[in-house]
Amino acid sequence: MKGERIVVFRFPRLISRLRFLGLPMTKRDYYEVLAVSKTANADEIKKSYRKLALQYHPDRNRGDKEAEEKFKEAAEAYEVLSDPNKRELYDRFGHAGLQQTGFTGFRDFDDIFSSFGDIFEEFFGFGAGRGRRSRARRGADLRYDLTIEFMDAVFGKETEIEVSRHEICRDCEGLGTEGGVQPAVCNTCGGRGQVTRSQGFFSISTTCPTCQGSGTVITDPCRTCRGVGRVLITKKLSLKIPAGVENGSRLRLQGEGEPGDAGALPGDLYVFIHVQPHEKFRRQEDDIVVAVPITYAVAALGGEIEIPTLEGDDVLEIPGGTQSGQDFRVAGKGVPHLRGRGRGDLVVVTYIETPTKLGKDQEDLLRRLAELEGAKVNPKKKGFFSRKK
Repeated sequence: MKGERIVVFRFPRLISRLRFLGLPMTKRDYYEVLAVSKTANADEIKKSYRKLALQYHPDRNRGDKEAEEKFKEAAEAYEVLSDPNKRELYDRFGHAGLQQTGFTGFRDFDDIFSSFGDIFEEFFGFGAGRGRRSRARRGADLRYDLTIEFMDAVFGKETEIEVSRHEICRDCEGLGTEGGVQPAVCNTCGGRGQVTRSQGFFSISTTCPTCQGSGTVITDPCRTCRGVGRVLITKKLSLKIPAGVENGSRLRLQGEGEPGDAGALPGDLYVFIHVQPHEKFRRQEDDIVVAVPITYAVAALGGEIEIPTLEGDDVLEIPGGTQSGQDFRVAGKGVPHLRGRGRGDLVVVTYIETPTKLGKDQEDLLRRLAELEGAKVNPKKKGFFSRKK
């Protein structure tokens, strides 16, 4: 009797502490959710849950938030009442008792389908429900780094790349077993992929150490893939680089990544573009910048100069009085817009080029100009014989 009094007084304290910590205490009664009595057996609970799962299944109620919540609520109730240990805790201490097991419900639909994959397969028939598809993991994405020339980034290019990836083994069709024999059910977890260990009213589920969560084991592995179900290959892929692509851009090839589990989609291949610099041109968003030298006379008087463009050389008319560093825009001679029509501009930056060698006539003209401007320049150099005299 003394021991019974200890149990009676301790758990109300535990529940009051849970309330003090702010843990949820307002959930509906699980028996009420499934519309069964507290004496219902496992078959009755399963039958009631099947009815609710069919009624509120997300594939039948797309966009209906109320149906989604009822579907999650029913799954949570079934998770508890179908597990003898959790049901016992719930019957004795309600929702508060379940908090000590770490059970807090389901995060989303995938969480539900991954836990109840087998029962959904039973409800809807093979391939008709979402359980099998949600348990299967999507393939991993792959990355490929591609270096291209500056002009290929501007005008686009079709090229071919080689990618190393895995594919489903053709000999065993991904099963990993020799002769196409189905893998055996794991004896440790009974095919669930998890093992449950109970201590008092605590119940902890962990990944099965034998099958690593798959629920099956391979006793006779395929000779080609050695039981993995996949083989490494090198595949050639055609890649279309769009005009106007920038350095650091990412192109996506859908479905060209690693294969997924049986029934799941493969991953994608992401190609990262690295553009080599150009010896003359510099890109600034969709504009092309190029520096062009001009003589003092052309800068002062104006005239035509030859400029390089993406398509070849062209002629640009500049006005008199042009300053060094002044720029001129040539519309529509830049990079094609990646998203939309048209092109950027060509920006020509002029700078005055000082000659390093002058002929006699050039030097005399410049000295005459200096005199007119009142500038003091170095005296004219004397020849060797003049210095001897």
